[in-house]
Amino acid sequence: MAEEEDYMSDSFINVQEDIRPGLPMLRQIREARRKEEKQQEANLKNRQKSLKEEEQERRDIGLKNALGCENKGFALLQKMGYKSGQALGKSGDGIVEPIPLKVKTGKSGIGHEASLKRKAEEKLESYRRKSHMKNQTEAKAAEEFRMRLKNKQDEMKLEGDLRRSQRACQQLDTQKNIQVPREAWYWLRPEEETEEEEEEEEEKEQDEDEDEYKSEDLSVLDKLQILTSYLREKHLYCIWCGTAYEDKEDLSSNCPGPTSADHD
Repeated sequence: MAEEEDYMSDSFINVQEDIRPGLPMLRQIREARRKEEKQQEANLKNRQKSLKEEEQERRDIGLKNALGCENKGFALLQKMGYKSGQALGKSGDGIVEPIPLKVKTGKSGIGHEASLKRKAEEKLESYRRKSHMKNQTEAKAAEEFRMRLKNKQDEMKLEGDLRRSQRACQQLDTQKNIQVPREAWYWLRPEEETEEEEEEEEEKEQDEDEDEYKSEDLSVLDKLQILTSYLREKHLYCIWCGTAYEDKEDLSSNCPGPTSADHD
């Protein structure tokens, strides 16, 4: 009877060993390196506490525990009649708990924190002042812009009122067969003029009396006031009412006044 083969033998499971040279050595090196890395991680987790942490722990433990008779200061207080938990002072109105300990961990000198706080407050105050000045400047610029815009609008309105007055003056003068305006600017100038007409007008202006008003010397408001008075006196006409009245009494009674503000 043939001997049965062991089913756990290499020949039964057909396993071939890796017999490459140097392989066991590589495995040992890798395993040693893996163990070293694990040990380093364990050391990192279980590293010793720093000196500051140890001091902090000892300080916290000391502050939590009440002073005993072994403390020289507490022993002296007991000799003077002090009892644990009693308030300080002859009348017992002093503090009960010790003054809290404030540990200075930085390397700066005494007063440095107060200096930093003061500088921070000065910086904040400087920022507030600059912000306030900036807001004032912006508000002033906005107000100046509104004033310029209002002045421009008022100027455009005056120019429009003056043109209406000039147009009305020309029509009313023409109706009374007045061929030449009292002043050149009383009437609207034609949009297009020949060079000869311009030269004649320049010569005519040079011949006028020096005491009379010159157009370039008058503002738009001055012209409007002068022309308004002329229309009221010569033609009994109010540019603001848009009406020609029958006589001076009718004008005085029914017209609110000689200015635009009187008609608002």
